[in-house]
Amino acid sequence: MAELLRNPDKLVKARKELSKAIGKDVTLEESQILKLPFLQAVVKETLRLHPPGPLLVPHKCDEMVNISGFNVPKNAQILVNVWAMGRDPTIWENPTIFMPERFLKCEIDFKGHDFKLIPFGAGKRICPGLPLAHRTMHLIVASLVHNFEWKLADGLIPEHMNMEEQYAITLKKVQPLRVQATPIKRD
Repeated sequence: MAELLRNPDKLVKARKELSKAIGKDVTLEESQILKLPFLQAVVKETLRLHPPGPLLVPHKCDEMVNISGFNVPKNAQILVNVWAMGRDPTIWENPTIFMPERFLKCEIDFKGHDFKLIPFGAGKRICPGLPLAHRTMHLIVASLVHNFEWKLADGLIPEHMNMEEQYAITLKKVQPLRVQATPIKRD
């Protein structure tokens, strides 16, 4: 929601898509998420910029390998920095900009198949909560966008939002976001 509030044009686009796809229905069903490509792109872009954990669960190298000219010894502990991968200009064009549209042009998902976007890991060490997270993230964001009008509190304007994060086991905003949410009344 912080990225959508920081980019009001994206919030409007997501709300229009929701209104068109589900109408004035207040209750959103899981099956309707498939009709919301922009909302899906918003979730992917958010996970790219703000992965749930900046480092994946540690891995152990099974055998000596050479990666890009670096020898990785057998039994070495490997930490994958997915936060840095999401901001890598060799992987992503304009990596620091919130641009969900980049996912409308491609079939990249975050289920561990595309190594460009692995906020939940990949392979046998993928997060066991991924199926639940996949379902709930889309439903929660869609419900928040569709059912509430959002306004930044304390006179804050989008350009002055502090999007800095504390780097720890999980990422947390340095400055908590304060907003006003008003339910949308539907006839």
